[in-house]
Amino acid sequence: MKSPQDLEKLQQTLSKKLDAGKPRISICNGTACRPYGSNPVAEAFKAEIEKRDLGNQLEFKVTGCHGFCERGPVAIVEPGNLFYQKIKVEDVPEIVEKTLKGETVSRLLFKAAETGKEVAGQNEVPFYRNQTRIVLGNNVRIDPTSIEDYIAIGGYSALSKALHTMQPDQIIDVIKQSGLRGRGGGGFPTGLKWETCRKAHGDIKYVIVNADEGDPGAYANEGLLSGNPHSVLEGLIIGAFAIGAHQGYVYVRNEYPLALKNINIAMQQAEKLGLLGKDILGSGFDFSVRINRGGGAFVCGESTALMASLEGKTGEPRAKYIHTVEKGLWDRPSDLNNVETWANIPLIISKGPEWFNSIGSKGNTGTKIFSLTGKVNNTGLVEVPMGIKLRDIIFDIGGGIRGNKKFKAVQTGGPSGGCLPEKLLDLAVDFDELTKAGSMMGSGGMIVMDEDNCMVDVARYFLTFLEEESCGKCVPCREGVKRMKQILTDITEGKGRESDLDLLKELSAHLKDSALCALGSSAPNPVLTTIKYFLDEYEAHIKQKKCPAGVCKSLIKFSIIDEKCPGCGMCVKICPAHAITDMGKKKPVILDQSKCIKCRTCYDVCRMGAVKIE
Repeated sequence: MKSPQDLEKLQQTLSKKLDAGKPRISICNGTACRPYGSNPVAEAFKAEIEKRDLGNQLEFKVTGCHGFCERGPVAIVEPGNLFYQKIKVEDVPEIVEKTLKGETVSRLLFKAAETGKEVAGQNEVPFYRNQTRIVLGNNVRIDPTSIEDYIAIGGYSALSKALHTMQPDQIIDVIKQSGLRGRGGGGFPTGLKWETCRKAHGDIKYVIVNADEGDPGAYANEGLLSGNPHSVLEGLIIGAFAIGAHQGYVYVRNEYPLALKNINIAMQQAEKLGLLGKDILGSGFDFSVRINRGGGAFVCGESTALMASLEGKTGEPRAKYIHTVEKGLWDRPSDLNNVETWANIPLIISKGPEWFNSIGSKGNTGTKIFSLTGKVNNTGLVEVPMGIKLRDIIFDIGGGIRGNKKFKAVQTGGPSGGCLPEKLLDLAVDFDELTKAGSMMGSGGMIVMDEDNCMVDVARYFLTFLEEESCGKCVPCREGVKRMKQILTDITEGKGRESDLDLLKELSAHLKDSALCALGSSAPNPVLTTIKYFLDEYEAHIKQKKCPAGVCKSLIKFSIIDEKCPGCGMCVKICPAHAITDMGKKKPVILDQSKCIKCRTCYDVCRMGAVKIE
């Protein structure tokens, strides 16, 4: 295509095919659904449609992540926007048959937990009903390996508008007016960042997609990049034009093979259609993109470490007294934005800054994607307006705590985020409020914890992760995080002292003030928030040498409550240390403390509550 008219003509043709009125089945084949068997299910659909020769009557589409990972494999059936869950290969013939007849496979519908009532439409399922899916929504409509699907829903029209009807300064003004802030966690105003980079000295500039998502439990970037790679690519090209860059990079974790595959395909398709490369859409603007794979270093999510890695150097951060928008990659002005930030750009250009401002809250406009995981009923990718309450995400979208347990905490922002207690459930989820509470937005991780989580052990776990991922370049991070982890380990092993809490706070202050990059300066967050909000648990570990949650092995022991034990033998069969002896039917088992490794399996398997943690 050599002009906007060519793109518009193709879009009209493809959209007519999309709206042809045929029944359509769209199955999620994202990374989370694949372990549940979405690949064999997708193949079964193709085989069934081919066997019945239904290619002209029924459309089948393999798409990216639908978000409701807890229920995979999932599918959407049109008409009716029916949501099917936990589909098996043997369900496929019935789905095809009933879809053609306009009927529903009721046993595959979602059932409301409170009433047990079947819910047919996707938008009626509580998980989806309470979201605002402006970025993720198209994942269910398109095949991520098909540029035609993306163009059919209006893809690349924002690029055409930007290249042919707007000047670079106008584009930047629109992004500034939208209030879009960086979705990678920093929350810096995107338009201001672009403007600074554009005005920086130097003829050669770079734009970069940061897809090095390394937070435990976070996979929002993967779900978006693998499910709708063209949205990210289109945003990147628009940003490059606005900034004056002719070379871009996509830095992806090597652990994201599906995202790598789909962004590669997207780039090849875009170049073939004249949407990438030389003279894009006849505008005279040239732009090319390279993909670089990250080696799994968590620290390379930090901007300067990422750029060092792109240059072929060790992924270590540098002091940012000179910002990367002025001197970044190869000492040239470089704009680095997160996957989600880039995907928002085409929407803002197409629909305008006023539309984007109407979503979210003042100073925190638009939506944010979170990876909702942990002790919550409905796990998956959720997209919500900025300013929504934590309570609404966890209990309305997430469906509450598993097993009717009591909510204890939620950690936002990955391993460097803070743990927020029940009293803060009505906190607004935005950059500013989370920071005030001692946590952070991060790249979108949200881990829910219940009464069985020990908050001292949680802090120790995250410090262990950060110690392993620290690049070791600066002393405060290299030694400070290690020492903090040692103190936390001592506390969980019953060796803690009251002075340890003051020492942890002192070390935290030094790290925040003097660490070279955000990994070190934010590392104290899980420690400081757990001390602030769960001080009673620290005191129990230190003063009473007890773990209230029954997690820290050195401070607990397991025993059998004889009057509750029916002698069923379940714990005997499952004990890996052979520490439990079966004494016969209807006789309580005997637990040998000298053999017990405190693995908790007997406690978890016992349905009679006969295993006690002390």
